[in-house]
Amino acid sequence: MLNFTMPKKLRAVATMARELGESLFRPISRKYDRAEHSYPVELDMLRAMIAGMDDGGQGVGAGGIARKPGEAARDGAQDEEAPAVRNGRNMASVLNVEALSWGDLGLLLTIPGQGLGNAALAAVATPEQRARFKGKWAAMAITEPEAGSDSAAIRTTARRDGDSWVLNGEKIFVTCGERADLIVVWATLDRDRGRAAIKSFVVEQGTPGFRVARLEHKLGIRASDTATLVFEDCRIPRENILGSEEIDVRKGFGGVMQTFDNTRPVVAAMALGVSRAALELARELLAREGVRADYTRGRWDASALEGELYRLEAELEASRLLTLKAAWMADNGRPNSREASMAKAKAGRTATEIALRCVELCGSLGYSERRLLEKWARDAKILDIFEGTQQIQLLIIARSLLHKSSRELR
Repeated sequence: MLNFTMPKKLRAVATMARELGESLFRPISRKYDRAEHSYPVELDMLRAMIAGMDDGGQGVGAGGIARKPGEAARDGAQDEEAPAVRNGRNMASVLNVEALSWGDLGLLLTIPGQGLGNAALAAVATPEQRARFKGKWAAMAITEPEAGSDSAAIRTTARRDGDSWVLNGEKIFVTCGERADLIVVWATLDRDRGRAAIKSFVVEQGTPGFRVARLEHKLGIRASDTATLVFEDCRIPRENILGSEEIDVRKGFGGVMQTFDNTRPVVAAMALGVSRAALELARELLAREGVRADYTRGRWDASALEGELYRLEAELEASRLLTLKAAWMADNGRPNSREASMAKAKAGRTATEIALRCVELCGSLGYSERRLLEKWARDAKILDIFEGTQQIQLLIIARSLLHKSSRELR
């Protein structure tokens, strides 16, 4: 059962994340929004600190590992409040990401060592692979020119050749594809065998046959690089496959998809941070004009502006509760695919609505670059797109509720 009090062991780390967002991210937010593709050197100081936090079991950004009920946390820690219920790396990631996204979403996405590929390593890598790639920054390469929301339509191929895999294909919209040390690449072993043949592989930067073709110019999250990657007879060691080499049609590609069960609540947490930042600033600017929330009155007794603030706050709170539930389920070994999609769908849509509405409510101050509201409105839209679009999340939820397969409900 959910406990709405933040666990003691997570409180200090979440507070530190909020302080980092305020003291480090906010002051340079506009600088790197304007200097697209420039690496934020100020973030280098975070790498060693975050590595120490991860070693202590308090992950920051990439999602954690789901555990079976009764299984001990990797750090051996248990909550003082309820030994049978755990709040681990997934909950820590959600709380920390929300706080850092409140500071700046683009900067969060380019923190060294916290790529989405790291979540894949956490979810499906072997202990030997985790040890070998420990401390590396891993990006995730899934989307292709002909395979966007439908991950099963991937055309990038992986072919066994002795003790190596040979990759061929193109990946687009890869977050931190140029800056990361490793790329986790989704590829198919056999196009004719569908989803079951899709596996993930680790490719190190500098590997012959792998190159960054271009960097995208974007509406928002400009501090984060978004790359197109090309693989031309790219040869990697056989042991760089994540999970089994066997194609098992009964299991499909559930192993690689498990990554999303951990990362979608994290993306939802990003949306919470942006939403909260926009709402807080909007309330502050409106209060200067005499519009202040009075929670002793009902919504229908308030002014139109006050009533709109109440509505947006309610949407944010609903999103937050869904996100916490999805993270909590992952930490306690409960299947959370549906809840992860619910959290991501609700929070992503809410972030876009809140950010745009706050721009409108604040008028010229919301639209100008004198404040960060217009930037947050630009940043927010990606949260409704990457890690699976709004439409894909609703499709996943519908399949789960109706007990339909992907073949039965498209």
